[in-house]
Amino acid sequence: MIHILIADDDPHIRELLTYYLQGEGYGVIEAADGTEASAILEARPVHLAIIDVMMPGKDGFQLCKEIREDYDVPVILLTAKDQLSDKEQGFAVGTDDYVTKPFEPKELLFRTKALLRRYQMVNAETIRLGDTVIDRKSYEVLCKGEQLLLPMKEFELLSQLASYPNRIFTREELIAHIWGFDFAGDDRTVDVHIKRLRDRFSDCGDFTITTVRGVGYKLEAAK
Repeated sequence: MIHILIADDDPHIRELLTYYLQGEGYGVIEAADGTEASAILEARPVHLAIIDVMMPGKDGFQLCKEIREDYDVPVILLTAKDQLSDKEQGFAVGTDDYVTKPFEPKELLFRTKALLRRYQMVNAETIRLGDTVIDRKSYEVLCKGEQLLLPMKEFELLSQLASYPNRIFTREELIAHIWGFDFAGDDRTVDVHIKRLRDRFSDCGDFTITTVRGVGYKLEAAK
């Protein structure tokens, strides 16, 4: 069974989400604050976390950052804040999605299911985007029947973005994932590699790499 952690200090929100998630067959684990959520993550398996930003003790931003550093779990931040700066902070600490209160429970279900589907792609040896196949074992990309051998950093960057379609990555996140925390260059390196990928796959049609102004980049699969 897939287990979903709900961390929110509002018991009514937890009750509402539990009702809908359990109705879809998910197991639900509730936490009233970030500290309790941390203890749960250490003690039992969690497949996705829905986290309120404004919680006593350890807030949602802190908890999300901790999850991104220590666990391989997708995160949805749930908050009453709808300012762009708050969303930017949320994506900067590694959230996969961002839902503003008040929300439709069914919409949150759709987002939960979509994230779980994307998450299953991450551990696969191959990633498929339409007719494009990214083979993580051979480090090859097949596009329109043509086999492409990318430079390693370009391949790793494409794989990272393709593993989480529609998730926004900041430049700092991408540098940490691809070049490492001790990278001595600047974030313009990411821009250069993104441009090269766009040029290589300009005629592909299976995906686009979109700039999110003031935040970073995301890969969008063609419908």
